[in-house]
Amino acid sequence: MRTAIDNKLSYIKNPVTGLTFTAEKRWKDIRVNDDGTVVITYARDGISPQEKKLIEKMIAETLSTLVPEDKLSLMSVSDSSADVYRAVGGETTVAPAAAAQIKTGHAGPAAKKPVPGVGKIIAIGSGKGGVGKSTFTVNLACSLARAGKKVGIIDADIYGPSVPMLMGRRKDKPMASPEKKIIPIEAHGIRFMSFGLFVEENDPVIWRGPMLGGVLNQFLFDTDWNGIDYLFIDLPPGTGDVQLSMVQNTHVDGVIIISTPQDVALLDATKGLEMFRKLNLPIIGMVENMSSFICSKCGEEHFLFGHGGVEKAVETLGVSFLGKVPLELELRQSADAGNPYMANPAYEGRPVARAFQSVAGRVEQFFNPGAPNDAAGKTGLFSKIFGR
Repeated sequence: MRTAIDNKLSYIKNPVTGLTFTAEKRWKDIRVNDDGTVVITYARDGISPQEKKLIEKMIAETLSTLVPEDKLSLMSVSDSSADVYRAVGGETTVAPAAAAQIKTGHAGPAAKKPVPGVGKIIAIGSGKGGVGKSTFTVNLACSLARAGKKVGIIDADIYGPSVPMLMGRRKDKPMASPEKKIIPIEAHGIRFMSFGLFVEENDPVIWRGPMLGGVLNQFLFDTDWNGIDYLFIDLPPGTGDVQLSMVQNTHVDGVIIISTPQDVALLDATKGLEMFRKLNLPIIGMVENMSSFICSKCGEEHFLFGHGGVEKAVETLGVSFLGKVPLELELRQSADAGNPYMANPAYEGRPVARAFQSVAGRVEQFFNPGAPNDAAGKTGLFSKIFGR
């Protein structure tokens, strides 16, 4: 049993440094008693109370298949009591007593780290599922790649990863570099990483928050993203553990919110937007996805999910409107086939292609204000790229 415990604990990481506890030599004692109880003692130097709570929850969940919760005892030690006191924001000198206070509301941002080798990190969220966010992310990435940018995608939806299918790489398995870095899969000029590459498609992922955070940290900091201009983080729906751990631990340069025009989608998208605002992240703007459907036979435009909902909402929310992406049969077909719409030059000039090029141009302009609007959407640029 001791060997199995050691193996599982070897994956526990320090959220401050990103290194394993084993590498940092933090395990001080691991004892399995005759009555089945397990006592684990570790060094908590430099670890705050919030991080200590997260670590101990992660340890308990990691060992849950081996040790029942009522049989596990966790203890921490520190070489310096002053170090523990500083970890909670105190000083090493004695201070007069003050009234105790409880902090409520949203947690403050943790120390943020840049991802080595990456220019800009953009989180793409929706607050709600079913609005086409992953398809949008893949096609926006392809739009920027066609314009000469080096682009990567992290599929952060651990429970429902879809990027491998959208990129046509459902059976690929990532390899490791000599430096022990994960090598992302490349397709259509895009590098991407997804948990879907590590599990079978029909296998459910039954994990809790801390375990998800560990995997996503590996996707960010243990993956070779060197040379990437834009790294998109395709966030899952909601405002929970994944969103918080990704944006609080990582230096995110901007956020794009996706919504369909209907009120029920806008309600959740607004919640997602407000979460990012509370975390003090720059909002690039909102996109209205599935804005309309143009019949290929009669040419009539149909507003299946309402009309102009996002365009009206941005005025109240005080954010930029990045554009509308209409529905098109070929957009759905290309997604199912693993051949992204914007990776196919045959669709250039069609409404969907123009919409993605326009959004790509506005993203470029957000980070480079001097760039002309719709820079990535100029027909001449893509004509040169594809020799048309």
